[in-house]
Amino acid sequence: MSGPVIIAAGGTGGHLFPALAVAEELRHRGREVVAVTDKRGGDLASRLEGVPVHRLRASAISGRGLAGKISGAVDLLRGTFEAKRLLRRLAPSGVVGFGGYPTVPPLFAAYQLGLPSLLHEQNAVLGRANRLLSGRVSLVATSFEQTEGAEDCQTLLCGNPVRSAIAALSQETYRSPGDRDPFRLLVFGGSQGARVLSQILPQALRHLPHPARRRLVVEQQCRHEDLDGVRAAYDEIGVEATVATFFEDMDVRLASAHLVISRSGASTIAELAAAGRPAMLVPYPHATDDHQSANARAVEAAGAGWLMPEEAFSGEALAARLETFLASPMALVEAAAAARRFARPDAASTLADAIDRLTGTNGHHGGPELREQAA
Repeated sequence: MSGPVIIAAGGTGGHLFPALAVAEELRHRGREVVAVTDKRGGDLASRLEGVPVHRLRASAISGRGLAGKISGAVDLLRGTFEAKRLLRRLAPSGVVGFGGYPTVPPLFAAYQLGLPSLLHEQNAVLGRANRLLSGRVSLVATSFEQTEGAEDCQTLLCGNPVRSAIAALSQETYRSPGDRDPFRLLVFGGSQGARVLSQILPQALRHLPHPARRRLVVEQQCRHEDLDGVRAAYDEIGVEATVATFFEDMDVRLASAHLVISRSGASTIAELAAAGRPAMLVPYPHATDDHQSANARAVEAAGAGWLMPEEAFSGEALAARLETFLASPMALVEAAAAARRFARPDAASTLADAIDRLTGTNGHHGGPELREQAA
């Protein structure tokens, strides 16, 4: 019997959701899974019922001034010593990292102990922690055809695993709105919302003619402090809208949406593709290494959506796009089909296959061969 698979992930949703999906797939195959995170990774612990969770020291070492860099480096060093003790005790068959600085100590320890290891990168640009580790792992699994920073790594294109409820939407047909049907618009900006979307959407809809406004049904995620203002703006212009800080039933709302307007984080891109939904993407301009723009460019190149940089995201510009879609929804139908082609609904299974091969365990699914990423 092989040892457990160590799953290491940071606490943000972009790292957390694929880690959870792969842990679920591995456990379904009968593999023992142990999770590793840092003291902030409470969500990982709470969502992995029945999986032991260990917390190690870990801190970012960039962008914090000299004292912060020194403190972060010391934490990573201490965390690596803690991780080596933990790995010696658990005798795992391999270690899998999903990004974020909590992955650095266990992956460094695995490298020092000669254990098989794998990184998963969710974005089209290799994250800083993954970049630090990429030369010390057996394989880098990617979510995009081209991943900046991974050109010299041995890579496997597997996609970005999504929650099972979202993955199930791959079986749902996209139905374009008829000339007189409601046009359903879903708007969200990551787990914390996005203020620019709350500011621009009501402005854009105000520019639309009254018949177009009456067709719109808006579901929008907002920051708590923006809720009242956004509700009042939609009431004033006569647009039917549901506004909330969080939607628990995102799968249901995606299934009914005709167009999504959102940021372009990795999990968002993967879920939109899995659901086969066309999107206007407004990348967060301050994302590390501008990775959200890289993600959105890949979607636009695939024909699955449209990139609108935040500096060009005005009420007038968005209103013009919406009028075009309302008058001629065939562009949405084509983008929805392209999104389906762009999706990789078997990402969790493909990644679990790679883990099985890497750790010397025969999985019950055959996966693609490993490859070198094209320069």
